[in-house]
Amino acid sequence: MAAAVRDPYEVLGVPRGAGREEIQRAYRRLARRHHPDVSTEAGAEERFKEISVAYRALLSRARRPADLSGGLFRNARGADLRAEVTVGVDVAYIGGRRRVTVDGPAGRPRQYDVHVPAGVADGERLRLPGRGEPGVRGGVAGDLLLEVHLAPHPRLKVAGRDVRVAVPISPWEAALGAVVPVGLPGGDVRLDVPSGSSSGRRVRLPGHGLPNPRGAAGDLFAELRIVVPERLTPGERALFDSLARESPFDPRHG
Repeated sequence: MAAAVRDPYEVLGVPRGAGREEIQRAYRRLARRHHPDVSTEAGAEERFKEISVAYRALLSRARRPADLSGGLFRNARGADLRAEVTVGVDVAYIGGRRRVTVDGPAGRPRQYDVHVPAGVADGERLRLPGRGEPGVRGGVAGDLLLEVHLAPHPRLKVAGRDVRVAVPISPWEAALGAVVPVGLPGGDVRLDVPSGSSSGRRVRLPGHGLPNPRGAAGDLFAELRIVVPERLTPGERALFDSLARESPFDPRHG
């Protein structure tokens, strides 16, 4: 049997008819006390969720009477809605569409199909005009304010608009130099491996990080990692034996 939903006024400890400022003060006080990162009390996380749901519900109710009272004499703009969406690094490179669920009036969820543009950075806020609450008495609709977060990627590490990636290379590519492909969401790029490279060397590819609709793109930093065959063929072993006899190189010298 589902647990009973408590009255949001009771959850926040505010009287019915409380205004927006009083609701916000009560929420901030309770949120600081029961936030899971701060509180050591049992059930703090569930209590924090209950406080957050009650706050959104009461804030929505407070906005509606304010809009309605103003709308007796004039048109009123609809309230803005806020939501968060998590996308992959591939979307940050090339853009894409995502389905977003937003808490609407009285806690009723709404779903939006939104376009996340290429070049979005972690923590960036997108404003989608007219996708918020409808206006009152013919007023314009509010906006949807969307905060974007980037999900971790198994190969690509994002810092701002710069991207870091580990690139495996063979011992002969490291010694002689080579041109190797690096896979990115927008397609492969060519990496010039300088001759005499060791593991850990970084090579910068300007402009191949995340795109930037308002300026220069970030950079790609490729970290070279030398990989040797797990099992050598007879021919490979003979060549490595010959190299070991021929070369005076000692990586531990000095």
